[in-house]
Amino acid sequence: MIRWAAAALGLAGLIVVATCGSEEFALDPNLGGETTRFDATRNSFSLPAPELTTAERRAFEVGDSFFTQNWVTAPASTEARDGLGPTFNAQACSSCHVLDGRGSPPTPSQAEANPGLLIRLSIPGADAVTGGPLPDPRYGGQLQDRSILGVPAEGALRVSYEVIAGAYGDGTEYELRMPTFEITDLEFGPLHPEIRTSPRLAPQVIGMGLLEAVPAEEITAAADPGDADGDGISGRANIVWDSRLGAPALGRFGWKANVATVEQQAGGAFLGDIGVTSSLHPKENCPEGQTACAEAINGGAPEIADNRLGMVTIYMRTLAVPALRGADTQEVRAGAQLFEGFGCASCHTVTHVTGQTDIAALSGQTIHPYTDLLLHDMGAGLADDREDFAASGREWRTPPLWGIGLIDEVNGERFLLHDGRARTLEEAILWHGGEGEASKEEFRTAGPEQRAALIAFLEAL
Repeated sequence: MIRWAAAALGLAGLIVVATCGSEEFALDPNLGGETTRFDATRNSFSLPAPELTTAERRAFEVGDSFFTQNWVTAPASTEARDGLGPTFNAQACSSCHVLDGRGSPPTPSQAEANPGLLIRLSIPGADAVTGGPLPDPRYGGQLQDRSILGVPAEGALRVSYEVIAGAYGDGTEYELRMPTFEITDLEFGPLHPEIRTSPRLAPQVIGMGLLEAVPAEEITAAADPGDADGDGISGRANIVWDSRLGAPALGRFGWKANVATVEQQAGGAFLGDIGVTSSLHPKENCPEGQTACAEAINGGAPEIADNRLGMVTIYMRTLAVPALRGADTQEVRAGAQLFEGFGCASCHTVTHVTGQTDIAALSGQTIHPYTDLLLHDMGAGLADDREDFAASGREWRTPPLWGIGLIDEVNGERFLLHDGRARTLEEAILWHGGEGEASKEEFRTAGPEQRAALIAFLEAL
């Protein structure tokens, strides 16, 4: 049954117009407000937002170079980019975020995992100061499967897939794949007996500054942790540790909304993924017992200075959002209507308005990211059973959908969800459970024309 609640669900980006006694949506193609770029090429995730100042554009270009180019082992003549490792997952941000897009998971035949997917590690309990997850005592908070010369890597990652068969309501069959990740070749003994693991695929980087500019009170006001309205949707805000403030703050970024700001997302990735220290994370990532790691020469203290980290942050904040395509076509408009009618917009909130921020181009923008930035229980099928601040093992942040239809164009392939298990948009929808179960079933039991229309809409984003 299709439900009509556009105003209540914040669907300002879907403008209802009357035509011939029926209702259809006229879509706003400016997903990023005035920062939108009308580009659907392979470079569509890599363009700066329009209307940046000369200084902001200069910082964007410098930040781009530090995001894109490889870091090297210290000491090196390239002093601005030495300090790789000692253990790491990738040599550059762009190793995982190819063309500012998504990473890809390993395949069962690979001897070495792709740098686009990593494994988070933790044990039961929470840090007494930050409230965050406790790292594994031997391997830290993230498996490092690569290392510099003379330092052993921590281990290796393997993946296998189980095929799960299913059928749509009309009898059309489909197959999903359930991944199993295995950590092998452990260098420093076994993992903790109560280890919690979670695979995390690198997402596209667009629009982060706009999401950071959405007022916190707007996000928290939409939370309904006890499902007081009885609609089956109970989004929760993740309250995390802001290391700049030294205080709790609203989480917005990461698969579990476990990071408060773009700067901290960048700083955490520099340390965790590349092994580069900053003022946010001044200590090398060498857990107790990893002697060669601790004794390795570093690239300075810190290895990336605040001004350079700041330019990488500006780069990430001001990457433009591509426009919605085909907004005037009947199939895309019909798909947008079904997106609302199936209840998808209950979590993938269409429209937000940004507040005032230090980058004028990002301020006061009406944007359509298709996310509420809240945590939702997505069911046992997607659960990683690993807590992350307030997030339970079944909860995930609603990912933004802008740009989802261009992932294939940018990266040459499409892997969706937190671990890349979904190879198509249909598979991603069919994995929804928990609070997404009802919407998944609306899609699964719909007719082929309705399913095709919804997918056409998502491809247009």
